[in-house]
Amino acid sequence: MSQKRKLYEKIKINPNNVRFEDLDKLLQWCGFMPRVQRSGTSHHYYYKPNCDPLSIPYHRPIKLVYVKRALRLVERCGGLDEQEK
Repeated sequence: MSQKRKLYEKIKINPNNVRFEDLDKLLQWCGFMPRVQRSGTSHHYYYKPNCDPLSIPYHRPIKLVYVKRALRLVERCGGLDEQEK
């Protein structure tokens, strides 16, 4: 099992206790590109061609709704099985 898959399973099993850094790492591994942040903003934006954009506020802890939305996008956009060979 790859590191990407392990991280995905860890987040999926316990979505209430997710660090922002782990979610950021998973999204970038799955091909989502972060938008360059300007100073003074508390939201991080991720996009991938042919997928919906994702906005995550940088608050601790990350709310469950944002974690579930990120997991749904990763599943729908097929980012887990790319490049695992």
